[in-house]
Amino acid sequence: MSEVAISQDRSLQELDRLAELAEDVIRRARAAGASQAEVAASIDTGLSVNVRLGEVETVEHTRDRGFGLTVYFGQRKGSASTADLNLDSIQATLDQACAIARFTEADPAAGLADAARMATAFPDLDLWHPWDVDTAQAIELGIQIEEAGRAHAGISNSDGASVQAGQGLSVYANSHGFVGRERGTRHSLSLALIAGDEDGMQRDYWYDSVRAAGDFISAQALGDKAAERTLARMGARSLSTRQCPVLFAPELARGLIGHLLGAVSGGALYRQASFLLDHVGKSVMPAWLNIDERPHLPRGQGSGNFDAEGVATIDSALIEGGVLARYVLGSYSARKLGLQSTGNAGGIHNLIVEPGAADGEHTDFDGMLQRLGTGLLVTEVMGQGVSTVTGDYSRGAAGFWVENGRVAYPVEGITIAANLREMFAGIVAVGTDVDARSHILTGSILLERMTVAGE
Repeated sequence: MSEVAISQDRSLQELDRLAELAEDVIRRARAAGASQAEVAASIDTGLSVNVRLGEVETVEHTRDRGFGLTVYFGQRKGSASTADLNLDSIQATLDQACAIARFTEADPAAGLADAARMATAFPDLDLWHPWDVDTAQAIELGIQIEEAGRAHAGISNSDGASVQAGQGLSVYANSHGFVGRERGTRHSLSLALIAGDEDGMQRDYWYDSVRAAGDFISAQALGDKAAERTLARMGARSLSTRQCPVLFAPELARGLIGHLLGAVSGGALYRQASFLLDHVGKSVMPAWLNIDERPHLPRGQGSGNFDAEGVATIDSALIEGGVLARYVLGSYSARKLGLQSTGNAGGIHNLIVEPGAADGEHTDFDGMLQRLGTGLLVTEVMGQGVSTVTGDYSRGAAGFWVENGRVAYPVEGITIAANLREMFAGIVAVGTDVDARSHILTGSILLERMTVAGE
């Protein structure tokens, strides 16, 4: 057994220990006068190795503990946390949380999620796959990945390869009597390369992220992909300013969906800082498009049986026939809006953007290039020029100019701009080329038109 992998039995013992600790603290909080209390406790362990030019740069072993508790005295709330799980530190943290609550203004929306919404079923979602890799093996794998990439003619340097193995154990408990245990693993590989000649230099990378190490692409495939992406950028040029169709590669398409989530999430809505305020039941995307939350996907990057407040997660539509079916709410934001929690305290759980188009056809990436015809394929965006309040979108970009469905040449030094409202309404197609490395599962997304500003 390596120094990072926690065995099956030991992980269950650790979860039991965290659960007992959480329940004990909740009892003590009630004894101190709190009307409600909740605890989130976690233990994260990991190994991270970075190699560059065949040499080890860093080796890091982590074992992080977290213990956060919130107490409510009526509707006055106090929170405190510690990284030390010994009883004296936890008692001091509890005392601090109680002191804060006693001096805090009452908030009518404060309190635990409704007791009737607590999860009662906890099926195994296949999220626990400890990777039995030791430091020497991780270094060797990193070297193999880097060598595979550097073997390509034209690659002049490397920014390094990384190998990471991680495991997390967590318990959420509250004074409704709810105790939820979760354990999951996340492992990743990555490589960044540099290509250069007398005309300039380019850098690009690739990575893989999985729950189970057996699901990784091979070291050779990862190195090849990073090298191909880097070399493809050589000779990049700018474009003249124009309006044209834009195709977002899958790993960037999920960012567009992330902007949708930001605009329909409770915090933005109750602060009235969203361009999609009061849009439930209204059309925001084409009528053929559906987006569903699926929290219970086996090995899903965002799978979970309950949210950060213990509320049971359920399959649920977000966009149905182009119409916004609901918001994304925890109990606090729901109360602020006079609505019910959607089981999304702490975020979304596996969002699936269904492939499709107005003509009903499903197409892979090559098919999406054909749909694009002549326009811009975006493979990188830069900057923070996105406003959830107005929907205005303006970001630096790089990618490829496409003519007649074929990549013509790489481009850089451009800005792409539009308004998210028009971008969402103007989605032409979603590809079947789904990027599975995220909890937002989408293929490439083709937009009817954006402004591309260049020279």
